[in-house]
Amino acid sequence: MKIVVVGAGMVGGVIARDLAEDEGSEVLSIDASVEALDRVGRHGVTTRRVDVTDSAALHEALRGARVAVNAVPGFLGYRTLQKIIEAGIPVVDIAFMPEDFFGLDELARSRGVPAVVDFGVAPGVSNLLVGRGASLLDTTDRCEIVVGGLPVRRVKPWEYKAPFSPVDVLEEYTRVARLVEYGQVVERPALSEIELIDLPIVGTLEAFNTDGLRTLLRTIDAPHMRERTLRYPGYAEKMKLLRDAGFLDSEEIDIGGLKMRPLDLTARLLFKAWKLEPGEDELTVMRVEVMGTAGGRQRHYTWDLYDRNDPFTGMSSMARTTGFPAAIMARMLARGEVQGAGIIPPEHIARDTRLFNGIMAGLKARNVTIRETVVG
Repeated sequence: MKIVVVGAGMVGGVIARDLAEDEGSEVLSIDASVEALDRVGRHGVTTRRVDVTDSAALHEALRGARVAVNAVPGFLGYRTLQKIIEAGIPVVDIAFMPEDFFGLDELARSRGVPAVVDFGVAPGVSNLLVGRGASLLDTTDRCEIVVGGLPVRRVKPWEYKAPFSPVDVLEEYTRVARLVEYGQVVERPALSEIELIDLPIVGTLEAFNTDGLRTLLRTIDAPHMRERTLRYPGYAEKMKLLRDAGFLDSEEIDIGGLKMRPLDLTARLLFKAWKLEPGEDELTVMRVEVMGTAGGRQRHYTWDLYDRNDPFTGMSSMARTTGFPAAIMARMLARGEVQGAGIIPPEHIARDTRLFNGIMAGLKARNVTIRETVVG
């Protein structure tokens, strides 16, 4: 059984390594970076250098695949997903693209392709848990998501490390955050409405608005919903300073005859400061809350995730918690367990108890533990 993982970065590498552990699997990891492919290739994964913007080369790499995983950076995500769907291959997507997935729904249906989108940790498991909570309630009143990946050791000035593309991280701070208030979708600036939150184990963190609800905006009927990113206190103000000074602008500027995007320059400069060193301790923390009524009584579901990097495999926590859900879903697609075609968000997967329980069991088997608390 051939599975193609498109993108061999930290998360794509985890996905390929996990899938390659299955007996009889044929996992092909493709990327334009020889360095990234070399890292993945050390773990029994077949690799091939492919520029995903080359349609012919991508289609050739996908030939004969049972399933594909789209793990490219966000700015390449939509076109890459489109090409995979055009090839008629079921796909799991974690590219965190800015475009609307549902623009590809008709194409996926016409090709008979299930395209499970945003199936990482957040978006991904966060959406899955919101969908699960909503499916257990008669009416859903409020959904709250807070999530972040952080280094255990806090080093000034950033107190942050990025286990994946810094460009994707920085773009989160420029996209308008969409929330739901009193049944209406409203917009807030990214990094806004900073609030201090106390969480088990990690202590006090700051939460600020980011555009993480994504498909939940159109799939979940709740009058109040928001998703916020967690960082160590003081981080958001630093990012606001960079953004407001123009360092995160995506329009090209001319510097001595050389055209460049300030965003690209900033990402390049921050890459070294934000790079996780081998064996460096880091963590992922997430809380998902879904509140409403069931059987005429108020009910409050809370799911807490706390995860650390794996010192034995060298996998970062954010790469593990993002990559493992995608790998688990890729197997489900390969076995034909996901019914239907078109764009399928995680919250729709949650409606199927068998699939939901299978995903939770798969995460637990990989030492990614999610604690559920129910009140009411």
